[in-house]
Amino acid sequence: MIAIINTGCANINSVRFAFERLGAGVDVISDAQQLSQYERAVLPGVGHAKVAMARLIDGGWQQAINEFQRPLLGICLGMQMQCEHTAEGDTRCLGIIPGEVSELEVGNLSAPHMGWNKLSITQQHALTKGIKEDEQVYFVHSFAHQPNEATLATSEYGQRFSAIVAKDNYAGMQFHPERSAKVGARLLQNFIDWQV
Repeated sequence: MIAIINTGCANINSVRFAFERLGAGVDVISDAQQLSQYERAVLPGVGHAKVAMARLIDGGWQQAINEFQRPLLGICLGMQMQCEHTAEGDTRCLGIIPGEVSELEVGNLSAPHMGWNKLSITQQHALTKGIKEDEQVYFVHSFAHQPNEATLATSEYGQRFSAIVAKDNYAGMQFHPERSAKVGARLLQNFIDWQV
């Protein structure tokens, strides 16, 4: 069973339906004490990082997530909240994925980065199995993780940034796999199959 963490900072139905289409059992949970009962978990998120982190901390999720020893996937803002710090609201985050999140330097491009963009695989990993170079996924974001040793795949919009990250049992996808058609479904299946 997969737990989708409900902190009130995301439309979680599209994530739930995407996993259900793959045959996965899914529960949406709102109590941090429930998390340890699940085989894997998803932390979705949209909105402002400072508000989202405050909700995580107030709900007791910070400790529950840090103590979770099975696969946990952060999506979009959920990925950013796993990192050390974000420039959005100068916010200290969970610190389980190394690195900083900063505002995308888009140059003459429009912000936020919204729409389909290519993935470039930088490290082979169970989460990127079967994903071909230059396959596209769907992004909506203004802030991004700076590529480092945790980066499994990058994308580019004004600058190169991390699209997929992982460390130990924690992973993150900056894009929305639940809105990324067949490629997104493959990535979610990879998460279902991931053994750590």
